Amino acid sequence: MKIDPTSLPDVVVVEPVRFGDARGWFSETWNAAQMASAGFDLSFVQDNHSFSAAQYTLRGLHYQSPPHAQDKLVRCSRGAIFDVAVDIRLGSPHYGRWTGVELSAENMRQLLVPKGFLHGFLTLTPDCEVQYKCSDFYAPDCDGAIRWDDPDIGIDWPLPSGVQPVLSAKDSAAPRLAGFDTPFKWTMTE
Repeated sequence: MKIDPTSLPDVVVVEPVRFGDARGWFSETWNAAQMASAGFDLSFVQDNHSFSAAQYTLRGLHYQSPPHAQDKLVRCSRGAIFDVAVDIRLGSPHYGRWTGVELSAENMRQLLVPKGFLHGFLTLTPDCEVQYKCSDFYAPDCDGAIRWDDPDIGIDWPLPSGVQPVLSAKDSAAPRLAGFDTPFKWTMTE
């Protein structure tokens, strides 16, 4: 398992090793001991699986606030997505900054999105399936969202000119980051 940094500290790309032969292939997609030795001591309690039929379906930008904040390990098991994390930790030198990576069934890459970050993705192909591990259970009273196209964040979504993403009503009505009272605090780690 290879762990690569992104432009945001604490958000990493996890690349499982794929072993193949005439029958097909095998890959270990999660190993708690390897992740802990790399400084990521996580305990996942819930796995989620989503299906998006239409290309350019956008889900996000979502978060779950304390006391049920979630670390997420996201992978695309069918098709391809552009996966995004946005730092919303008060006091962070990276507050409001984003990073994005393409995840696909072919490249098998995964994005680790820690607590204190917004998460969202755009499907790049039709019929996408996304699976992610969560470190806390879903808590509707802690569920929240920030607008996907907030100009203060400025995510460069790979949408063709003139194409609008397929959105849920919740995501269409999400507020902007300006004026958001974040429940997440940044603590300096060295």
